[in-house]
Amino acid sequence: MQYLTWSLPALAVIALIASGRVNAFRAGLAGTVLAAAVALLAAPRPFALAELETALLRGAWIGWVVIPYIFGGLLFWQVAARERSGEAAPPPEAPILRRRRLFTACFIMGPFAESATGFGVGIIGAMALIRPLGVAPLHLLAFSLLSQTMILWGAMGSGAIVGAAFAGTDVTALVLHCSLFLAAFLVFWLPLFWRMAWRAGLGAGPLEHLAEAIWMAGALGLAVGATLLLGPEPAMLAAYGPLIVLRFLLEERPGRARLAAAAWRALPFALTIGGLVLSRLVLPLRTSLEETWRLAPFAQAPAWSPLLHAGTWLMVAALLTSLLGGQARHLPDETRGAWRTGRIAILSIVAFSLMAEILSVSGIAAGLAQGLFLALGPWAALTTPLLSGVFGGLANSGNASNGLFMAAQASLAATAGLNVAAMIALQHMSGLSMSMFSPVRMAIVCGLAGTPGRERDAYRVMLPFAAAAFMVLMAAALLIAARLI
Repeated sequence: MQYLTWSLPALAVIALIASGRVNAFRAGLAGTVLAAAVALLAAPRPFALAELETALLRGAWIGWVVIPYIFGGLLFWQVAARERSGEAAPPPEAPILRRRRLFTACFIMGPFAESATGFGVGIIGAMALIRPLGVAPLHLLAFSLLSQTMILWGAMGSGAIVGAAFAGTDVTALVLHCSLFLAAFLVFWLPLFWRMAWRAGLGAGPLEHLAEAIWMAGALGLAVGATLLLGPEPAMLAAYGPLIVLRFLLEERPGRARLAAAAWRALPFALTIGGLVLSRLVLPLRTSLEETWRLAPFAQAPAWSPLLHAGTWLMVAALLTSLLGGQARHLPDETRGAWRTGRIAILSIVAFSLMAEILSVSGIAAGLAQGLFLALGPWAALTTPLLSGVFGGLANSGNASNGLFMAAQASLAATAGLNVAAMIALQHMSGLSMSMFSPVRMAIVCGLAGTPGRERDAYRVMLPFAAAAFMVLMAAALLIAARLI
């Protein structure tokens, strides 16, 4: 009965989201209220109003630190897209060039857009490049969804920042561990992409497949290297920006006029990425920016350095782009648009951060982990891909899954003597990867592809990708439970 009581907040959130009648924010808010009540009345350790206040303040702080990444990314992308909009290049006639544009859209341009903003913006960017290729609507939506493959760095790595805060670990270490899962996913996803491209009439031979595998391995390697060097926030932008330029030069062979136009469109991104890279690499500059007005009110929680924060840079870049482009009059509309797009996600992160801190500080998360270990032993790790994956899919977010389960998973790993870092990475990637296939995302992409109401067909096309990811997650869980990793 005690374990059931402790589980009530998580069960309530899952039931509310599964019902489809409330969004993630309202479900998270309800879970927070219920978690507070359960913690005050039945926590396994002393938990009074003072502890509740501390947990709420800490949770609000974690949510606040992430907000500028989301809002700044959305605002900058909208402003830069408006100021530098232009006609898309006509599709190339040569089949091999059409195939290369497809690969670039799915695995280079789409992930780049997603890393700057999150929230499926990469889908829109990829679809804009793929639509002129004339593929069937179902293939169009499936290829566009592949823009989410690098979701680990989506929205400036904000999900990893939140997950690391919930787990009490270093965010760079978490991303590096998770990148191993992503590499395993891509081993399966890339052949599935080849098969789907062939069915869509954009097949290629073995040499092109080898070239794409090399590009994919190099891109992932650059992202991991940039994470080590710069941290996860600007890593994808810094790694993929040069890749986009290189692919453009190799594929399009632009003339002088077209090259100048492309450089003009890319200028805000190049300057912003360059500034972010310099702010991380030039040590005296980094130290100065990091220490100026730095706030760190809670131990083992992200600090806020407003001058170093990538979200601040993105908001300033949006302002300057708008002012220098003579379009400042549009800035209020773009600001409201960015808030409308991101408000549910922003509020949801705060709500689930509050809930996660209550469950952690009160000892409920540790108590649930202890109960799971007593029932299943180390094999409790096998439940992680199922529970976290299903909830990540339902909530369309890895943050919600981490808010419910991350603290318990970390406690479970410590209690069972398992690899804590591997368990935390498994938890993070379970929710994150399955959120790619959420009903919300499927509905969005069906609408954009002009196939509303065909979500079942979309799931049929994407099922092999989801199954491959789940297979990797279960294999990793088995290795963790057997203490082989």
